[in-house]
Amino acid sequence: MDNVGHAVSLGVTLFVVWLLLSGYFHALLITLGVVSCLVIVYLALRMDVVDHEAHPIHLTMRIVGYWIWLLKEIWHSGIDVTKCVLFPGSSVNPSLLQVKTTQTSELGQVVYANSITLTPGTFTIRVFDDQILAHALSRDGADALASGDMDRRVTAVEGPS
Repeated sequence: MDNVGHAVSLGVTLFVVWLLLSGYFHALLITLGVVSCLVIVYLALRMDVVDHEAHPIHLTMRIVGYWIWLLKEIWHSGIDVTKCVLFPGSSVNPSLLQVKTTQTSELGQVVYANSITLTPGTFTIRVFDDQILAHALSRDGADALASGDMDRRVTAVEGPS
């Protein structure tokens, strides 16, 4: 019955997102929102797509700190890309690099690969085995990836396997 916790979490998440996006707080509309969320959760359970990777509630508390750190990195990388655009001769140094991943699950690797792509000036080209092939627009971006800081932080979010 491990899926029950994931189903409840999925239902609550769907309802909160629906409520925030709709902005309606009338009894009838809230009731219809609850019913539609219950139908979606029921269908997801019938399709057997509710599991620890489809809705990873085990990451909920650890990932909040990671998001804050990632937003800071996105900001700094955005400034770096802006410098590359405004002063192209001085800071543009495109490169491909392979970085090792230390995550133990595919979900962890996907979070890491997506984090690389979310950071301006870098993107993931390919994920294979325990390696990620990435492109960096500048030497600073490549150095940040090569340092392994993001990899360590994603592995910490992933927690024990």
